[in-house]
Amino acid sequence: MRETPLSNCERSFLLRAITDRKRIDGRQTYDYRNIKITFGTEYGCCIVELGKTRVLGQVSCELVAPKMNRPTEGILFFNLELSSMASPAFESGRPSELLVKLNRLLERCLRNSKCIDTESLCVQAGEKVWQIRVDLHLLNHEGNIMDAASIAAVAALCHFRRPDVSVQGEEVTVYSPEERDPVPLSIHHMPICVSFAFFQQGTFLLVDPNEREERVMDGLLVIAMNKHREICVIQSSGGIMLLKDQVLRCSKVAGVKVAEITELIQKALENDRKVRKEGGKFGFAESLPDQKITALRIEKSPVDTTDVEGKAEEVLSKSEPPSDVVTKPVVWAAGTAQIGEGIGNAWGDMEESEDEEEDDADTSSTFPESHKAIAKPAKEISEAIVLSDSEEDDVVILQPGPQAKASMPATVSEKGQGKKSISKKKKKKSAL
Repeated sequence: MRETPLSNCERSFLLRAITDRKRIDGRQTYDYRNIKITFGTEYGCCIVELGKTRVLGQVSCELVAPKMNRPTEGILFFNLELSSMASPAFESGRPSELLVKLNRLLERCLRNSKCIDTESLCVQAGEKVWQIRVDLHLLNHEGNIMDAASIAAVAALCHFRRPDVSVQGEEVTVYSPEERDPVPLSIHHMPICVSFAFFQQGTFLLVDPNEREERVMDGLLVIAMNKHREICVIQSSGGIMLLKDQVLRCSKVAGVKVAEITELIQKALENDRKVRKEGGKFGFAESLPDQKITALRIEKSPVDTTDVEGKAEEVLSKSEPPSDVVTKPVVWAAGTAQIGEGIGNAWGDMEESEDEEEDDADTSSTFPESHKAIAKPAKEISEAIVLSDSEEDDVVILQPGPQAKASMPATVSEKGQGKKSISKKKKKKSAL
């Protein structure tokens, strides 16, 4: 899925604000967003929040065979993933151009700068070395992925502890954390990336661009530097031409920002170390703010639970059911039941004689003369009663009994009311 493009009005608004040296989130030109570093319960796990951009870093290790050209050095592997959970513009399973560029820049920043002593990861020369794998997952995308990923990678590597090992001859023993304390990695320096966005062919620049500012920028300059002001990586993208003074100015700003971020990482590591040593609570769950609803809070009141049955019977004896409720159903006739008084019959009562007269009148007026003999009462009919569903089906002849003649009159209904007919003889159709 492609990301939704910016409208012309929004694009012009952003560019006009940058020209007036204003930003939509209220920051100044060289201001960074708030950075929050949280470590997990296990070593080497951390979450870095750069504004609303969130990156999860996880470091793992395993014993592998070293490379043929470097038998005494360990292996470093970095992997950054951009999932569709972070932004609908990212597609899972297909490495995009942005992902390839970020992974290469991350490897140049951390592995090629020799920030970790890889020789200390050797267990047996030419046989076994430690492979350190750094997995970075983008949880939410709000701009400046590279800076957040570099901070998360450095913080996770500083927080990671590998298992202790011992070598006796050709036998290598790996100790669990309960047997021996894990060993931290040997880190020489901490390179941090700082991104600069340029607008109007380098006339204006912003530090730490967000997602909307990245859409309207003309070019991007990334400088990786440590707190000793040693430049590790410089990469420019976007096809803009920068002057020497612009690069120097960006490097000075990057030196200040890297020193602040490095101090923040060290403080987060020191706080986590103190909490673990004191046995306090630590991890992601402890860093989340408690969100409680206190508007409906009431004071606790004691409840006496002694003699509950006696009190319940007393309450029930004093209570009376409401007048609307009828506890027993009212039976008005056999085979019927009703709750409540109900309403009387509004149709009135009709006598049997009136019903028979109305039936006779209806049958005599609606049927022709050829069929009037069928509508006669049952007393005048001495032949058999014929019940037929259709004129062409089989005819069932029922002999009338004494009770049927006395009680049940012969009725005629049309096909829609049951398709019953009474006739002396079945007339055949003369023409079809």
